[in-house]
Amino acid sequence: MQPSFDAASPYPQIRKFLLLAHPFVEPVASNAVFPSSTSSQSPKLPATKERRKKLLPNQSHPSQPCPSHHKQTNHKASVTMSAPPPALLDPSIFASLEAKLEEETQIRDTLSQLIQRLDRVVATAQGLLSRVHSTPRSRYPQLVSQVEAAVKEEAAIISELNTVASKHPYYKYNQKWTRSMQHAIGTAIYCAWLGGFPSQTSDSESSSPAEIGRLLTLEEVGTIFSVPTNLKDRDAFHITIEEYLLSLVDLTQDLSRLATNSVTLGDFQLPLTISAFVKDLFAGFQLLNLKNDIIRKRADGVKYEVKRVEDIVYDLSLRGLIQRPGAGDTEMEAAE
Repeated sequence: MQPSFDAASPYPQIRKFLLLAHPFVEPVASNAVFPSSTSSQSPKLPATKERRKKLLPNQSHPSQPCPSHHKQTNHKASVTMSAPPPALLDPSIFASLEAKLEEETQIRDTLSQLIQRLDRVVATAQGLLSRVHSTPRSRYPQLVSQVEAAVKEEAAIISELNTVASKHPYYKYNQKWTRSMQHAIGTAIYCAWLGGFPSQTSDSESSSPAEIGRLLTLEEVGTIFSVPTNLKDRDAFHITIEEYLLSLVDLTQDLSRLATNSVTLGDFQLPLTISAFVKDLFAGFQLLNLKNDIIRKRADGVKYEVKRVEDIVYDLSLRGLIQRPGAGDTEMEAAE
């Protein structure tokens, strides 16, 4: 049963809204007679098509699409079916990436081969240096000459590494060789401390006599390996300050062990030299403004090596195996 509304309603705006909201509602006269609710028959209404044309003459029924819409849809479908699907990505992008990855792989392989060679030579030099713990001081020159030959082999490989690594950004690949370089620097510093690599004078080619307890500077280490140090003006292979400082920390550990073994061999003066050296080295680390990084953590361990050497010197002093400072003056005063 279709609802109907009075055309003569006192609310024309509501009547207009109802007519627009219900296009199938037909206005009736005010004197129209409606059947009772019990009647089974409903009043006849005009045809649906005529009512739609009367109320919305310019609007077509949604169930009957416009013929022009059919033509436009069929035209778009034909264009879509005839055009080939566009490519999502350019294959040349991945081809170029593959070539770059292959190039980087070759660079890493070349560097790894050089570093493996360097590690083998460094291990040889460290093996020679370990003999110092069972060698008397009188035989140090023969041992030092063997270590110097091993360090020269390290310098040759480092020169090749310098040639290859300087063609690429330093901080892109430096993590591959920084540990090996630290060990190589440590062998050179330890060898020089034992009397190797005598310093050359500037006036002549003669070298000064070898002495125990000499510390190589960063520049002298770079001269031995023929490598620049602490570069700032260009991006190339070089020896960093961090590598040098970490090698000094390793040196204190070797010297504290040497102090113990030298007493076993009957050399009571070498622990005094080592004690003075590690104390000065620890004082130098304290002058540095180190942050909370690996150098700060490793440098804090130097104080334990200093205490270890001091304990050895203390035991020697208690047993009267070394001359105490000022002991000669005390004896002279007693004789007077």
